[in-house]
Amino acid sequence: MAALKYWVWLSTVMGLTNRSRWLLLEHFSSPEDIYYAEPEQLRMVEGLGASQLKALEHKSLHRTQQILEACAEKEIFILTAQDAAYPNRLRSIYNAPVLLYGRGAMPLFDDEAAVAVVGTRSCTPYGIQAAEHLGYELGRQGAIVVSGLAKGIDAAAHCGALRGGGFTAGVLGCGVDVVYPESSRRLYDDVAATGVLLSEYPPGTPPERSHFPERNRIISGLSLGVVVVEAPERSGALITANTALEQGRDVFAVPGPIYADSSRGCNQLIRDGAVLVMDGWDVLEGYQSRFPHRLHCDQTELPELPEKEKVIESEKPGAPKMQEKLPTLDLRKDAAGLTDDQIRILRILNDQEGKLTDDVAVETDLPVRRVLSALTVLEIDGYIRQQSARRFVRTVELLETEEGRISYGEKG
Repeated sequence: MAALKYWVWLSTVMGLTNRSRWLLLEHFSSPEDIYYAEPEQLRMVEGLGASQLKALEHKSLHRTQQILEACAEKEIFILTAQDAAYPNRLRSIYNAPVLLYGRGAMPLFDDEAAVAVVGTRSCTPYGIQAAEHLGYELGRQGAIVVSGLAKGIDAAAHCGALRGGGFTAGVLGCGVDVVYPESSRRLYDDVAATGVLLSEYPPGTPPERSHFPERNRIISGLSLGVVVVEAPERSGALITANTALEQGRDVFAVPGPIYADSSRGCNQLIRDGAVLVMDGWDVLEGYQSRFPHRLHCDQTELPELPEKEKVIESEKPGAPKMQEKLPTLDLRKDAAGLTDDQIRILRILNDQEGKLTDDVAVETDLPVRRVLSALTVLEIDGYIRQQSARRFVRTVELLETEEGRISYGEKG
């Protein structure tokens, strides 16, 4: 912890650029040495200007202590560039962040086929559908889906990965404790619970326009390649694609109608050499030999979300309403695209009395983390809902035999 506070101090000194922090780290052996360095020693660092040398005179650790306390309170981890879990893939890019804040579980990115899926916020239904399908296929086939948790294409890609039971990473342009946009709160919570949220900004940092181009280099830096789903000619997604090319990453694009402004950026990328993508395996096939134990071709279609049948009212005034019917989930159709964990959980839930997460873990004999992940996906898909205090009920009737519908987990 003692050494960590100097990393936080270095990353928050006002007036220092990220590049100047790296110049200091290359000259000194640690942030602690930078903190205690004499002015004449600091002047020996090539590339530092007078204003940056002046900024380093500020030695107060008050802000640092506030950040460390906020991280402890909010269960935010800190990953420095010298930590073993810091991805070499990211460390190798120009101007890599010297420090990351995170919520959730940090994967070993260097051992994973991570793929970024990005696109415009102002997307079309076609873009949403394509991003969700790609996220679902990439996650189901073994890749980590990386995106920016913004509304539109980013959110659809994250949701698809969660529905596929995959791991997803959201890179934010604000503190990892700040939900932006507010409409994404549920997705934010789901990614934090089953994946990871990352940011180079301290807790409490609000979203600012300048932060988003900066965070794009992290999205591509964590990934083997970047898939642009839908982007007009002037789009932040194209900035990410250009950054990916500068970092030596692969660039893929989903084609769109030639007359659609929202697809002009993607179509131009394809014209200029980006790989045309129609499904997740178009992206992952080239990486399979590097990650043979991670990636596998799986052409399972993204299952449709269940729609509740409407309550049928009697035409006679004052007559009681007929009982609302549960929609049917047909597990005979290739398990409806669900994982074994999700199916086991559905079978022990009922549609009346909710079960606590811990009880679900005991009854299914599954680790709590796997239960949380499966519950998240099932709730997104609409197969379950949360009553209160982490109690879940099933919202569908299961169909598993040719003879008829079978409900599981009912009292009797």
